[in-house]
Amino acid sequence: MSDAGLAAATERMRERGIDARAITVFEHYYRQLEEGRTGTIPEATIEPLGDVPRLVDLEVSDAERAAALARTVVVKLNGGLGTSMGLSGPKTALEVRDGLTFLDIIVRQVLALRSAHGVDLPLLLMDSFRTREQSLAALEPYADLAVDGIPLDFLQNAEPKLRADDLSPADWPADPTLEWCPPGHGDVYVALASSGLLAQLRGKGYRYVFLSNSDNLGATCDPTIPAWMMREAIPYVAEVCPRTVNDRKGGHLARRLSDGRLVLRDSAMVEPGEEHFFADNERYDVFHANNLWVDLDVLDAMLQERDGVLGLPIIVNRKTVDPSDKSSTKVIQLESAMGAAIETFEGSRALLVPRTRFRPVKTTNELLLLRSDRFALDEAFEIVETTDHAEPLIDLDGHYTLIDAFDARFPQGVPSLVDCSSFTVRADATFGAGVRCVGDVLVESDGPVTIPDGTVLAEAAGDAVAGDDPAGAAE
Repeated sequence: MSDAGLAAATERMRERGIDARAITVFEHYYRQLEEGRTGTIPEATIEPLGDVPRLVDLEVSDAERAAALARTVVVKLNGGLGTSMGLSGPKTALEVRDGLTFLDIIVRQVLALRSAHGVDLPLLLMDSFRTREQSLAALEPYADLAVDGIPLDFLQNAEPKLRADDLSPADWPADPTLEWCPPGHGDVYVALASSGLLAQLRGKGYRYVFLSNSDNLGATCDPTIPAWMMREAIPYVAEVCPRTVNDRKGGHLARRLSDGRLVLRDSAMVEPGEEHFFADNERYDVFHANNLWVDLDVLDAMLQERDGVLGLPIIVNRKTVDPSDKSSTKVIQLESAMGAAIETFEGSRALLVPRTRFRPVKTTNELLLLRSDRFALDEAFEIVETTDHAEPLIDLDGHYTLIDAFDARFPQGVPSLVDCSSFTVRADATFGAGVRCVGDVLVESDGPVTIPDGTVLAEAAGDAVAGDDPAGAAE
């Protein structure tokens, strides 16, 4: 039945106009799925990464930085809808701070780099078919953003979702768009080639691409890194950050024992029963930030040599065809991670970077922190901290999961967190203007509660807020 399923799936891809290289990649992963491949990496096959060079120690001149930046392109992965926060459009259309969206800040970061170094630094969004229209509309006010005929985006490929029972393409007449899915962000390499952009960029003299998630505003294009790559002929660099207890679920790099290659192990690639190794912050003391730098010349040569198949490890993602309906048809999505490409590039390197280069917003917890006075935007529109205190732990309950509910409970803005070490809310609480959190703050209540304007919430404030005298929570 699987041969028939593969034939039906690839026929749908051809009818949709998917590039032949992307179809070949899909066939590659389909056959791996048939063979029972899981893409897991057993602990016995790897060892810790060991010491890696640090960004702060790289010594390159201003001239080298400018020369490298002039040959660099910024690509932001922009295919996500932010459905976990209740968004229906591109996540990057969400306002982050100071009235600016993710896209506004990304664009202004790029424009600031151009001005500072006197180079034309292209910005490309890898959009999905669900994010393209709204994202390009958001870029229209930036008339000077496009560079020398290079488009502002390219489309991530699409592939059919497969029925979990027989691996045939899933049908969902109620919403046929749900029959399709993106093939994971590992598709970025093939999508660059199949869109024609890889050839176009190389033809215009661009050599390096900086790849990062669009919801990570810390991931700015630091010209020191491509200058280092140019000097030492490094084809691929993955940024890593010091790992903390909060990063135990994040992917990490390791060294494969069989050939010494660097490999990425994400949570989905952990052998069952070996989760404790994966979460061991002492054994694996850095995590993968998903900020990547790639030599376009080397990438092009590899894609041509391998017919577009880089051979990234498979990720088998099991879902339902309608993610909002758990009773709908069970499906499999075949995916790959772009960071897994580190094992395919001869001479790839890891680079230890500051935590400031990792500022993702995956939930409203991170959004609250980024909107607070703990951070600000500098003149280059980079996210900077306003205090040297450790970041507070933010833990909001289910009343704040969706963005509309979140905004409704902070109508005058989020509380001050400059002097806060943790902020936990176990209540349907609406916060007034000028609320300030000090130390470890807990707000809990069995019913709706309003925190008045100007309240100072201090340690053990939750008991007072939950009682009859909210003023007891204030100093």
